[in-house]
Amino acid sequence: MLEHLTTCASVVIYSNMRRAKADLLHRGRHALSETAFVEIVIWQVPQPVPGSVHSFKYRLALVSDDICVLRYDNERGKGDHKHVNEREVPYRFTDLETLQADFWKDVERWSKKL
Repeated sequence: MLEHLTTCASVVIYSNMRRAKADLLHRGRHALSETAFVEIVIWQVPQPVPGSVHSFKYRLALVSDDICVLRYDNERGKGDHKHVNEREVPYRFTDLETLQADFWKDVERWSKKL
């Protein structure tokens, strides 16, 4: 069910980004197991998303057993942050390489808990 919701969210974001003349830099889904996957979507936007100071809109998510257990994103008005299970915490964005490295480190930590 969540896979369907993730896909719908992607379509909505894609539609909104196209109107804003954003450039899709990366979109991918990586299977980690039969029940877990990572989805990464990164856009370059013409102006920062309100709450952020950089020119990227992103969503990096780890989904396990149809539950999003980790997500880095920058929502309009909230800026850069991450969701760890039910908790939302600030995230300090520096660049795309660091964002992805931080995300994959968290994915690795989560994997070790299994």
